[in-house]
Order: sequence, then C-alpha cells, then structure tokens
Amino acid sequence: MKGETLIIHPSFFMLYLSLIVTMFTPFSVTGCSLELLQVGEQGIITSCKIPDDLVLKKLKSLGVATGTVVTLEQQFPSLIIKAGKILLNLEKEVARAIYVRII
Repeated sequence: MKGETLIIHPSFFMLYLSLIVTMFTPFSVTGCSLELLQVGEQGIITSCKIPDDLVLKKLKSLGVATGTVVTLEQQFPSLIIKAGKILLNLEKEVARAIYVRII
C-alpha cells in the first residue's frame, strides 16, 4: 500500500543479493568428457574414471594418462584421438570416462 514501509530480515536480504550476483556472473566450460570434444579440439587429461583396470593399464601404456594432451581427430563412426604421435580408436564408453581440460 502507498506510504507503507517494507521490512526485510537481513539474512533474507543477503540470500537475495547472493542469488542476484550468481545469476549475472559469467561462466565458461573449461572441462568435459573426452566424448564431448569437437573434432580438432584439444584437451589435457585431468582424470580417468575407467572401472576396468585392464583397459586403464592399456591406455596408460599407450601414453593416455593424466597430464597428456590429446586431440580429437574423428568423432564418427568411431572416436579417434591423437596422443603425442599415436592415433587411438576409443569406444564411446571409454571416452565418456576420460575427462579433459579444454585448451
């Protein structure tokens, strides 16, 4: 109503203010699953969440490990990555379990 004062509790005001700031804070995607890279994009492997130890050991022996720079060479019909000078054909499930920081 006209002439009335609205009283807001300080904790509610701080919550409201933090929501407003969060809504307008810019963000960017810097990491993702290897499966989500576009052809030609590069990433540094940050983690491998592959449950099969045999597959994980095989990838490590081929140079695919945390800290390795990889490039997506092909996405369809099969996913091919380049790690160093080696081209590797990966199953989608394996690529989905490898996380990279896009560079």
